[in-house]
Amino acid sequence: MLLLDGKIASAAVKAALQAETQLLVQSGKRAPHLAAILVGTNGASETYVASKIRNCEETGIRSTLVRLESDVQESVLLAAIDQLNNDPGVDGILVQLPLPKQISEQKVIEAINPTKDVDGFHPSSAGKLVQGLSTFIPATPYGIMLMLEYFNIETKGKHAVVIGRSNIVGRPMSILLSSNQQRGNCTVTICHSQTPNLKEICLQADILVAALGRPEFVKADMVKEGAVVIDVGITRVDDATAKKGFRIKGDVAFAEVAPKTSAITPVPGGVGLMTIAGLLKNTLQAYKQNA
Repeated sequence: MLLLDGKIASAAVKAALQAETQLLVQSGKRAPHLAAILVGTNGASETYVASKIRNCEETGIRSTLVRLESDVQESVLLAAIDQLNNDPGVDGILVQLPLPKQISEQKVIEAINPTKDVDGFHPSSAGKLVQGLSTFIPATPYGIMLMLEYFNIETKGKHAVVIGRSNIVGRPMSILLSSNQQRGNCTVTICHSQTPNLKEICLQADILVAALGRPEFVKADMVKEGAVVIDVGITRVDDATAKKGFRIKGDVAFAEVAPKTSAITPVPGGVGLMTIAGLLKNTLQAYKQNA
């Protein structure tokens, strides 16, 4: 069983990014610039944004954090996005999700200039992805593809099953795996909460991507021998015995599933780290396009 270690794969991506940004700065150009907007003080969101900023620093990418109160009006957030849209020194913009109930996530996503949409959530980015055009790929699916490439996981002719149909992971993941590219050419089945015979379908998967947000949902009896399992889930589960009072769980029951697989991602230390790698690559791409 091969452990698809996100620490190793993301370190390789970041090293290449750092080398490229250093060359840019040494040649007299400015560094790429990522601006993040954080609304409120949600613990998980604080952790995610802090990690993104730290990784920017490690790769030589400039970062700016815009903080807004949790009760901020939607118009104020949209104005902050507009200001960043019109700042030529900002290459990429991300608004950390989820947002408070008084704010429309879709309005916020559509307010970001598609040329700075490094999260890859804008309808323009999604449409280009469907048509196989160059665009920003949502960071998590992008990171997974980078991981498959780094560990040389064969996908051509394989049956991939994706559990989850979100616009952030499930749907773009299915498009990438079925696309005519080196780490694509799969036959893809998308499953979700209304899928009958889910277990039977999962047992057909050569590559199983679990992205449904339900801790340890995928059990050993849902995975065939030798499958590649990609666990996208990351949920805080209360645990009084843990130092922090909780543990991070993936969508896959790792201990029982891992022995059946040919390769599997851990949680934490797997897809989450690759998501940030995908975001950083998108930021550099935005810089090149906007330069």
